[in-house]
Amino acid sequence: MNRISLYWTLQILGWGSIACVNIVFAYLSPRGITQVQVIAFILLALFYLLSTHFIRFIVKTYDWFKLAISQLVFQSLLAILAMSFVNVVVEILINVAFDTFNVERDFKVLVILANLFIAFLFYSIWFLLYFLFHFLDNYNNSLKYEAKINQIRLNHLKSQLNPHFIFNALNSVRALVDEDPDKAKSAITRISNILRFSLMMDRKQTIDFEDELNTVKDYLTLESIRFEERLQVDYQIEDEAYSYKIPPMMLQTIVENAIKHGISNLVKGGLIEIKCREGLEDDLYIQVRNSGHLQAPPSLKPKPSGGHGLSNTVQRLKLIYGDKASFRIFNSGNQFVITEIKIPKQRVTLD
Repeated sequence: MNRISLYWTLQILGWGSIACVNIVFAYLSPRGITQVQVIAFILLALFYLLSTHFIRFIVKTYDWFKLAISQLVFQSLLAILAMSFVNVVVEILINVAFDTFNVERDFKVLVILANLFIAFLFYSIWFLLYFLFHFLDNYNNSLKYEAKINQIRLNHLKSQLNPHFIFNALNSVRALVDEDPDKAKSAITRISNILRFSLMMDRKQTIDFEDELNTVKDYLTLESIRFEERLQVDYQIEDEAYSYKIPPMMLQTIVENAIKHGISNLVKGGLIEIKCREGLEDDLYIQVRNSGHLQAPPSLKPKPSGGHGLSNTVQRLKLIYGDKASFRIFNSGNQFVITEIKIPKQRVTLD
């Protein structure tokens, strides 16, 4: 059962149960219950259902979940009070509509306060359960994300970082030791930077875009030593991109995939072009274009062994951003492959 179906099932069962309880208590009372009262109780439960759904719409539209706890509590209390008063008015209107309204009885201060208290109690319970479900769901997603990050940490040095790359880089450095010692020292520093970054990758869901880009530049500089003139790199990075955060090792994984399945398979080598720009709705678009051709669309589903590379990237995007992020890889003509990712707005404050 998906979340929407679960939500409506709980809404109908919850408010329907309250209507049934009211009907049972009225039936057991000395005066009994009439058909009009049964309909009135059902209509009142229906109003509770619709009004709480309206509150949910407000909460989601204005993203109350990002508010500080104190502000969230304050706005929730205001909403509960407002809906409680509206509920009392609706009860009076229902009585008027069914000609069961009694001015002396229904306009007593004690009766109005009692109805107000009951409505306040029901709305408070609904708010508490709704926010509790949301926070537990987020906590569950956080646990899934941490499990995925742990898997990435374990697999990264084995697969995503690619041991062959390390061996090739070290061989390239060894060749430079006698020919160009300064260049060899620079290459060793870059290898150290990449290893340190991968080993020190913490549990944060996202990191500064600039940190990820620097690691990618170190990686491509090392690969340039191996491929020499066969590898051309072009960066087209808008300034706005540096104000975003992205999942760690995401761009690195895409670039490694472009090297492994694109450039390394071409006798003359080719081009890797990295473009990053801000969209019209403050989304970050990351595009990696590399020489090569996709013979068949790659599988983006997790493999039984755990899955690496692009499938890992798609899973992380789903866990962090839900349906707000997108991933696609496709051929651009017969000479280039484009991998494109869209990430929703999640800015960091720049000093």
